[in-house]
Amino acid sequence: MRRHSLIAAALACGRIATAHAQDQQAAPPQTAAPAPASGFFEVASEGVTLLTGDTWQQEGWSVRLFGVQSCIRGTSYTNPAGEKHDCGEASALMLGAMLKDMHPQCRPLSRSGPDATSSRGTLLVVCVANVGQNQIDLATALILKGYDFASILPDGKPIYPSYAVAESSARKDRAGLWAAPDLPYPNAIISKALQGK
Repeated sequence: MRRHSLIAAALACGRIATAHAQDQQAAPPQTAAPAPASGFFEVASEGVTLLTGDTWQQEGWSVRLFGVQSCIRGTSYTNPAGEKHDCGEASALMLGAMLKDMHPQCRPLSRSGPDATSSRGTLLVVCVANVGQNQIDLATALILKGYDFASILPDGKPIYPSYAVAESSARKDRAGLWAAPDLPYPNAIISKALQGK
């Protein structure tokens, strides 16, 4: 029962990202009115609650990374020591570590109104962090580490092709969760659910 509600939540998040991606294809990007601040906002060092490996709560907002799909909570994988672990939890832990270590700045692309998970609404964001002389995209870093994946549209095409390239590289290198022999690949799970299988 829990797994079905998690898949439904993942599908709902995917629909938000899909709608945004389709809007972006249909019209030129416009500056969204950022909710927490003007332009970029900082991820809070305290008071952040991880929801998944691609979404967290901050100051009453649900903040979701654009173009990223985390592992689904309630699905399991086998680590190199032969132990089973929750795949969604592994994604969330990596997101938490990167938020803490990288101190990213995020820019809202779109926002929706209050819902069951947020009193203020949901922000769809892109986040970057300065690491040395480089500016790193948080979503790309999570995907290259092998703990998140490139979101796909219902037709199977990536929402953001650059993230699909990063995912292909992580898969080839067997990075992170890709090293598991039984990785519950979230895009396959979501595609099957969309097809009613």
